Amino acid sequence: MKNAGSSTINAIMKNKVINHLSVPKQKQHSKLVQRPIGNPVRADREFAKVNTDSNGQIEIPIVLVPKTPFAFHLYLNVPSGPFVLWQKWHKDMGQLSPGVIWIWPSWYRISHIVTRATITYNAPSRNCPTADHVMVNVDLSLTFRIGPDADAARNFVYRLGAHRFDELLSAEVEESIRGLVYGVTHDRVNDLREEFAMGMLATLNSKVKPYGVEIRNVKITDVTLPKVLQERLERTTAFKTKMGELEKTFENRVRVLEDEATKELETIRKSNSRKIQEIEAERKRYEIERKEMEERATGEARVEKVNALSEAEVALKKAKGEENVAKVKAQQNAEALLKKTQIECQKMKMVANQKSNVMIKESEAALKVSESKAKSMVARAQAEAEGAEALAEKRRYELEWARLDVLKKIAKTGRKFITGSKGEQILNDLVPSSRK
Repeated sequence: MKNAGSSTINAIMKNKVINHLSVPKQKQHSKLVQRPIGNPVRADREFAKVNTDSNGQIEIPIVLVPKTPFAFHLYLNVPSGPFVLWQKWHKDMGQLSPGVIWIWPSWYRISHIVTRATITYNAPSRNCPTADHVMVNVDLSLTFRIGPDADAARNFVYRLGAHRFDELLSAEVEESIRGLVYGVTHDRVNDLREEFAMGMLATLNSKVKPYGVEIRNVKITDVTLPKVLQERLERTTAFKTKMGELEKTFENRVRVLEDEATKELETIRKSNSRKIQEIEAERKRYEIERKEMEERATGEARVEKVNALSEAEVALKKAKGEENVAKVKAQQNAEALLKKTQIECQKMKMVANQKSNVMIKESEAALKVSESKAKSMVARAQAEAEGAEALAEKRRYELEWARLDVLKKIAKTGRKFITGSKGEQILNDLVPSSRK
């Protein structure tokens, strides 16, 4: 795009005549003039007349000079709209009040009639070079008024005048416009309208206010580039606009996709949140049921505990009652048994005494018999001791047969398993000690 702009600029610089012919029709330059007038009453109509001079400039009258009469007037009608200044013997006498004045001599005269209206001044500038050497046309329009009082009008008339004020405005505006345009490139000329207008308003007011003129507004109405460059810039702007539309479409599509993704994500979040709420509700329901079951079990346990305590107390009281009854009965039985036992003991004691007496007698008799037997046994033992070795083999033979007979009986009744100390004792009893 930069190369295309450079080639366009070169083409414009080489063929200025073609570019000038291609520029659209611009506004005509205004020209501030001072006009003569015959009758002061016609001042308002004369101020409203706008003519075009030979150079195509629009003439705007701001000061009117009435013709001086050769003799006195019977009366003079002073207009009420503009500032009317008068002289006596060509000496300034200030403002003349509106109305009819009778007997107006020839040495009195109305010197100037200055408009109070707000004037619009057009100052178009042609072929102003920009920083990149593009010739542009700038249309500027400003509004001003002379005043606000008669002293300001007198300053304007006697110190500046319409012709010099026109030259001053034209030169200042032209210089300011060219300075502004030369400071920027062609693509930024339109962006400085407001900034230029404010700066120029302050500059012009500082220069013309001492002469009784107030600049009220400054505005750049139009900036015209060469036709070829304008067309290229329009196409560039159209392309940028299209690019902007495509970017906005793309951004809109991205936003739609983001919104859809956000919506889906929000749906998933809500679904998960709902599931979490359901799970949380189910968990709370389970906790409530568990608490109810625990409370129910606790209540049942308390009831069972109370019942068990009641039953235990009843059983305890019943047991205590039965214990007391048993104690009474046992005491009665014990007393009866004790009496019975005492009686039986006395009987047994008597019987025992009788038996003891009998047994003593019998024991004494048996003692004598025993002594006799003991003597005979000692004699027999001595005899057996003498024949013990001869009888040992016979005893072993008898013991062996006894053992075999026991084994026979055991085997006859089925297989037996004898273990432990009792089985060992039985075997030891069955087997002679000599075989251990």
